[in-house]
Amino acid sequence: MSAPRKAAVASPSHGRTGIGRLLGIAVLALLLAAAALAFAAWRDYRQFADAPLSLEADTTLDIARGTSYRQIVRTLRREGHTRAAPFYWRLLDRQMGVSGRLHAGEYALPVGITPRQLLAKMAAGEVVQHQFTIVDGWTFRQLRVALAQETGLRQTLTIASDDEIAAQLGLADVGAEGCCLPETYAWIKGESDLDVLRRAAAAMRRTLDELWAARVPDLPLKSPYEALILASIVEKETGIASERAEVAGVFVRRLRIGMRLQTDPTVIYGLGEGYTGRLRRRDLDGDTPYNTYTRAGLPPTPIALPGRAAIAATLAPAGGDALYFVAYGDGSGRHEFSATLAEHNRAVARYLERLRR
Repeated sequence: MSAPRKAAVASPSHGRTGIGRLLGIAVLALLLAAAALAFAAWRDYRQFADAPLSLEADTTLDIARGTSYRQIVRTLRREGHTRAAPFYWRLLDRQMGVSGRLHAGEYALPVGITPRQLLAKMAAGEVVQHQFTIVDGWTFRQLRVALAQETGLRQTLTIASDDEIAAQLGLADVGAEGCCLPETYAWIKGESDLDVLRRAAAAMRRTLDELWAARVPDLPLKSPYEALILASIVEKETGIASERAEVAGVFVRRLRIGMRLQTDPTVIYGLGEGYTGRLRRRDLDGDTPYNTYTRAGLPPTPIALPGRAAIAATLAPAGGDALYFVAYGDGSGRHEFSATLAEHNRAVARYLERLRR
């Protein structure tokens, strides 16, 4: 007879191993789930940071001075530009390190801009640059009218007189007429009309100083301001670039020999609001400080805002012996130049004949 078998007994170490395996699998599963969640969150974050904001059309974002990063995010959410959780915006800030470097101002939000691009723009202070152009030949009055119509620019000079503005520009001794350089000037939201005028006046001072220093010798002009006055007349007499130096040459020669300038634009300026659009004989005969038919020399102030080209032509006038000029009358804006009164009278007759055709 064989001996009876003993019942098998589970080893304690065997049980512990099985439980450990189960725990390991559970931990691994948790880690994999956490990794999957983390990957999904990272993917969503990356999609948020580099996906366009919700914009139906180009717009702007106006950030006041002292606005916090949290308030900026709230504004973007309130205006419907983002539906992302604030946590994503905080994470993007931490990644880029920009919240303490964001500049106040007006920012362009073009369709397609991403949160990352927006924060980079704000950190660099790339605010919207508006443009205002001063046109060659404008009077200071015309400049003021155009400046007052510039939407978004703070209007501080509405009731100020020209003399008061001149004082604020440091031009109390000469006045504001002619003293702003025609150019295009950039301005940002929050700046004022006076800020633009200050830049234009500074640009005119630099330009006039530069060109005066390079002027041809022996001009009958005592100062840069006299050059500015004559340049304003040249500006108003011709819009043809190639004629500016010739027109300036005529006036310079007249000044040298004491001949009156006899130029219509100065008479028109002197008439002010009394000018009806057509000069009459009584206008030419009526004496005002600006009537260069009745008075010798230069008028007391510029009559317009001359551009750089007109100033340069005035300080480097063309040579020759012409003392007269008259429009061709063919609509081109060109002029016919003459050395003698007899030649000029014939040119005037041709001009009148062309007008009758």
